[in-house]
Amino acid sequence: MKLPSVFRTAAPMRFDIKPRYYDPVKEEFVQRTSQIKKDLEAQGLLEKTNGTSQDFGAYGAGIRGSFAQHKGIKQRDGGNVFASTAMIRTLIFLVLLGSIFGYIYLGSLIFEYMAYAVALIAAIYFFFRLKPKKKYE
Repeated sequence: MKLPSVFRTAAPMRFDIKPRYYDPVKEEFVQRTSQIKKDLEAQGLLEKTNGTSQDFGAYGAGIRGSFAQHKGIKQRDGGNVFASTAMIRTLIFLVLLGSIFGYIYLGSLIFEYMAYAVALIAAIYFFFRLKPKKKYE
């Protein structure tokens, strides 16, 4: 069972090796067909290709339009800086670090100070949250 963590850990990479297979019969077949094509092109019985293989031509059509709909990187709306998970993790880390060092230097009194700070921040937050907004601003 995995314990919840504040920090994201990287998952292990999967090792997937594709072995190369050498087929001398296939290689000889490909060489012979390419030689026959060159001979037929030289005699004029076969029209010349522009140097691309037909195997790659099938892939080119699918790849060519793949990035046409790319609209760029989505920009943040800029509304709330604290909505970012990185910012929330940083704040949690700083609070934990401050409480550890405060406990070392001040003892258990730091928890009382932290409770006052949380109450003050909550009061300020709810004051601005519940304050009616002016219509003509």
